[in-house]
Amino acid sequence: MPANLSADYMNAEERWRRATDPGEKLAALQDMLRAIPKHKGTEKMQGDIKRRIAKVRDQMENKKGSGGKRRPAWVIDRQGAGQVLIAGPPNSGKSSLVASLTNAEPEIADYPFSTTLPTPAMMRSDGGVQVQLVDLPPLHVEMSPPWLAELFRITDAVALVLDLSDDDILVHTEAAMAYLEDKNLVPTYPKVPEGSGELSGSDLPREGTPYPTLVVGSKVDDDEAELRLELLREMWEESGYPRLPLILVSTMDEDSLDDLRSALWIILDRIRVYTRPPGRDPELSAPFVLPRGSTVLDLAYDIHKDVGAGFKYARAWGEDTFDAQMVGKDYVLTDGDILEIHADSQ
Repeated sequence: MPANLSADYMNAEERWRRATDPGEKLAALQDMLRAIPKHKGTEKMQGDIKRRIAKVRDQMENKKGSGGKRRPAWVIDRQGAGQVLIAGPPNSGKSSLVASLTNAEPEIADYPFSTTLPTPAMMRSDGGVQVQLVDLPPLHVEMSPPWLAELFRITDAVALVLDLSDDDILVHTEAAMAYLEDKNLVPTYPKVPEGSGELSGSDLPREGTPYPTLVVGSKVDDDEAELRLELLREMWEESGYPRLPLILVSTMDEDSLDDLRSALWIILDRIRVYTRPPGRDPELSAPFVLPRGSTVLDLAYDIHKDVGAGFKYARAWGEDTFDAQMVGKDYVLTDGDILEIHADSQ
């Protein structure tokens, strides 16, 4: 069966051949894998691309076979219950927002592109869970570093920060979205945080990286923020951008920052589950964080592989159970559940 390779694939392959930076090579290979037709005639090609992706990633992670070189400064060690990229146009208030949500002190400047490398910081979210925020360089087709797209492809969620005090907010928003379109990084509509607004755009299925995205309207306390927001809504709908939830924030308003913390936790779509040793009180200070839809057996393995392998049954306390209800390995957990795991390893 012929491969029938598309123009998008051929363009990505050409970028891969010309690339010299590992980040550029990885981005091009991932675009090749996305663009290649998925049928029996391309199975060997798909496998070859995947092997090349793995090899480049090994080099970027500074494994022994990479010649002992230092790993790139933009590679971020993931920490906490989830990772959220703080992205946006130049001078949109990303760094100020990260400083207000965490104890970090990122560089904050009046000039654009002051953030040159991803800067991680930890945010305490609902229930005391730690979430990693990563302050990014600005999004711009011509000015953004070549490795930036790779961070989008491996993250859990994105907060797209738009400055409501900026007279050029429409121009800067279009530039940021042009970058995402150019890199095949079209965001997807996540579970909507309660009380958020919405930027209404296209409901049509779109190809892209399936990371959930929340739009953050920063500096909402500006005198003309409401007018700019209305213009932004109109432009967003006319441009056919994807529907995305919107939350309005001021770094001077702690309540709005708390709302943002909750919203970021919601779009991560995780649950907090607590454990209770048999015969003792539950350990409410240290929840296990799991993807929504996880089962009791997933929790058991998360505790320890021996607990998962030796699982017998569990008792559950939660909204969907009566106290101490006996549940099996396939019971689907909900946020706030308390589990008492019984296993042969105990």
